Amino acid sequence: MKTSPVTGEEIPDEAARVPVYRYVNPSRAEWPKADFIVGNPPFIGNKRMRLALGDGYVEALRKAHDDVPETADFVMYWWNKAATLAREGKARRFGLITTNSITQTFNRQVVASHISRGTAFVFAIPDHPWVDSSDGAAVRIAMTVASRGGSVGILATVSGEFPGDEHGTGVELSPQKAVIHADLTIGANVTDVSALQANRDLSFQGIIPLGDGFRLTREDFPRLGVNPSRLPLAVRRFVIGKDLVQVPQERHLIDFFGLTEEEARSRFPALFQHVLTTVKPERDHNRRDTRRKNWWLFGENAPKLRRATRSLARTICTVETSKHKPFVFLPADWDFDHKLYVVASDDAFFLGVLSSRIHGTWALAAGGRLGVGNDPTWTNTTCFLPFPFPATNEPTKTRIRKLAESLDAHRKAQQAAHPGLTVTGMYNVLEKLRSGDSLTAKEKTIHEQGLVSVLRQLHDDLDAAVFDAYGWPHDLTDEQILERLVKLNAERAAEEARGLVRWLRPEFQAVGEKRKPAQVSLLPVGEAPEAPAGKGKKPARMPWPKAFPEQIRPDRR
Repeated sequence: MKTSPVTGEEIPDEAARVPVYRYVNPSRAEWPKADFIVGNPPFIGNKRMRLALGDGYVEALRKAHDDVPETADFVMYWWNKAATLAREGKARRFGLITTNSITQTFNRQVVASHISRGTAFVFAIPDHPWVDSSDGAAVRIAMTVASRGGSVGILATVSGEFPGDEHGTGVELSPQKAVIHADLTIGANVTDVSALQANRDLSFQGIIPLGDGFRLTREDFPRLGVNPSRLPLAVRRFVIGKDLVQVPQERHLIDFFGLTEEEARSRFPALFQHVLTTVKPERDHNRRDTRRKNWWLFGENAPKLRRATRSLARTICTVETSKHKPFVFLPADWDFDHKLYVVASDDAFFLGVLSSRIHGTWALAAGGRLGVGNDPTWTNTTCFLPFPFPATNEPTKTRIRKLAESLDAHRKAQQAAHPGLTVTGMYNVLEKLRSGDSLTAKEKTIHEQGLVSVLRQLHDDLDAAVFDAYGWPHDLTDEQILERLVKLNAERAAEEARGLVRWLRPEFQAVGEKRKPAQVSLLPVGEAPEAPAGKGKKPARMPWPKAFPEQIRPDRR
């Protein structure tokens, strides 16, 4: 590093050099022959592999193991190798300790590919406390034992944790004998579902700036000629996960998306110079050509998200990883961090369904858990794309919309009235109310500030309305909810294979689609699509109108 003569900050020194190793003709390591394979491979996440192992080694590893997704953690290369040997009959059984992120989408692909080809779990503990030997940090791990063939295994879940001896935390295990799925669960198989066309092109992660110089504070505004009451188009409000679950903060980014280097310089010279002196020196050393050459733009610009929200005034947003999973409306012209997921819809009906117990149960089972806090995760591929939204009548939709608007407004109003109040605090107290536990003095304050009993009633009424939208009893267990959702997913996938797509936002998703008008359907529950015409007969069709409002009428076939 060296000191920038302009900003005085530390920046990369272009004269500095470090050795770069290139591995010629890399091949997989040969393991000794064994009947049983037992191991505790290194816990190195995908994003830390290059830092820990070096670029050359990681490139060689991925070249030699091209059947492992590049997004997988280091430990999954061992899992894939052991599973391959067992599946080929070269080992009888294998057992490995991995991070509990084995259930996440980026790692689960490896497990699912072997299960689909005959590998089966014999034993598994999906989530167990562990102490990292390198730094003594508390982490969560999974233990898996698998072999070729078979179907039923023992899934042991941690039902209790207590202080142990010098070796770590003591646990109580609750074993169950059943078929263990790729996500280390039993019961309804939420991994064996299909992504639905109806949900596509609506859910995205946010942007990655890749340069602290893009970030602006209020103190930067006068120097850069920014009027806080009327922001220029190149300055956008920026929201991160903490803003949704903790105390919201005001953040801004310089965002030149859609502008060439010359356009950014001529239209916003002061902002451009700021990025030139604070971002470019670091980006000049980026390995990826596109990021190095397009230094004035974010590392990841989320163009599909921008396109999907361009015509919206507001959009639905949630946190990727958090204890509680609030879905909230936020202005669509804000920049969203990549740790947030945005559902490109301004319809409170979808906010209500996503905020319901039915979706929450699905997301908890399908999304898995991540991090030291073992918090649930929500991703587009696992939680949104396969999720079958209810097809219901307009009165029920209207009821859900009103409740969802009230829920969103209630949380925002209470936080505005009490600046220290957090969404996490409100939902922690809500959990206690539901469990019947006594509130502490601090929790009583949160209860009063957040009007948490009102929050509970809003959620209860919303849950009832969403159950009605599906046409399901209100007293279903979580397992029964999952079973019905998995079944409904299969039904919707079969419908789509026949050409019936229940678009969530047809005016956006179906534009440019080469499909007949009958394929754009918003049928309510219990109403079947038109039966095929008899031999020699053609169904009556109204001419496809040119006006957009007429194109999306629910009664149009």
